[in-house]
Amino acid sequence: MKVELPFFEIEKSLGGQQIWFPSYMMRLGGCATVTACDCCIYFELYKNLRGLYPFDVKNISKVDYINFAAEMKKYLHPRWHGIDKLSLYIEQFEKFLRDAGETSLKLSAWDGEKNFKSTHLIIKFQLDNGYPVPFLMLEHTNPMLKKYTWHWFLLTGCEISGDDFNVKVTSYGVDKWFNFDFLWDTGFNRKGGLIVFRC
Repeated sequence: MKVELPFFEIEKSLGGQQIWFPSYMMRLGGCATVTACDCCIYFELYKNLRGLYPFDVKNISKVDYINFAAEMKKYLHPRWHGIDKLSLYIEQFEKFLRDAGETSLKLSAWDGEKNFKSTHLIIKFQLDNGYPVPFLMLEHTNPMLKKYTWHWFLLTGCEISGDDFNVKVTSYGVDKWFNFDFLWDTGFNRKGGLIVFRC
């Protein structure tokens, strides 16, 4: 069974990229901003929520996206330790939503300590209901995941194949499939986790 969300392109990039930002700190640590911007555009395009993206959502340019990210940065800006807590992301993103006049969309945390099975279920539930899933990965023992550590990215698809639960990660302007349990079992005590949306 496979679920994949529709997504949007910006000049052949799937969603935005922090490398576009003019500020060094945003290029280094603007991943939370990118996921929040991408979610807002997604909600405008596919969930009929209005007022979240201040430009033409049917014709998204890189320049407009960078300007939008500059607004989102006021809420989710890089910090010394990054946006390294689910609670901080929720607090600041919900503040942006309130200021934009959106009160129906709520966020909650799904901690990285939760077990595989229940996490598979919540991811599938979110995707089945048309919500991308922001994922915070802190440290990971596998060096293959270096690009995705201390990083926020989106889950935009999943596939169940036998005992395997695979997820589609959207980040850096591309999609990549991973075994979810491999991502979730970081090997470190301090965990990140997921953001759950509901209306």
